[in-house]
Amino acid sequence: MRILVVDDEKLLVKGIRFNLEHDGYEVDGCHDGAEGVALARERPYDLIILDVMMPEVDGLEACRQIREFSAVPIIMLTARGEDMDKLMGFEFGADDYITKPFNILELKARIRAILRRAAAQDGQGGKSERLTCGRLELDTAQRAVFVEGRSTVLTAREFDLLELLMRNPGRVYSRENLLNLVWGFEFPGDIRTVDVHVRRLREKIEPNPAQPEYILTKWSVGYYFRAN
Repeated sequence: MRILVVDDEKLLVKGIRFNLEHDGYEVDGCHDGAEGVALARERPYDLIILDVMMPEVDGLEACRQIREFSAVPIIMLTARGEDMDKLMGFEFGADDYITKPFNILELKARIRAILRRAAAQDGQGGKSERLTCGRLELDTAQRAVFVEGRSTVLTAREFDLLELLMRNPGRVYSRENLLNLVWGFEFPGDIRTVDVHVRRLREKIEPNPAQPEYILTKWSVGYYFRAN
């Protein structure tokens, strides 16, 4: 498994790299967002760790640029208590975050959890299934989404959220339910994480995100998928 670590703190990159290589990962490291984006274009990674605060191209912008061409899982490193950084990270397509200073064992646990989910999803590759609703089509084997026949890039979390809702049309899920089912019980985020991902999904799949056709809100309850 190949991991890219992007942080302007060189000692931190060195420490993360040493610990992950000790566990058998292949690790590349760099110290600015622009180089991180370039490496992500050039090489296939199984996971990317991005620091938010970097000079010139910061982690949020790097995440946004990577999401233009890749759905690779991304973990953001944020300063303690900076909730806005976390929400912005999700807005730009991050899958998870961890606050500084952090215990390397916690980072390793987050990495293992994300890679486990990715491996489980890859293992379903032979069970091809297509979920279709109007102009929207979801291919579970390829983990691909098509809107009016055109491929749309979703992050791993966005795809999992959409698949859950499409498989259970009409069922209303609270934000807490969705956090548990899509992110897992170990996820330390809050319900605003769900709102951000729903908004991003609507921007990608809805003809008019302001008046959604597929992912609807049940006020004071949660979200559900409407099959046309």
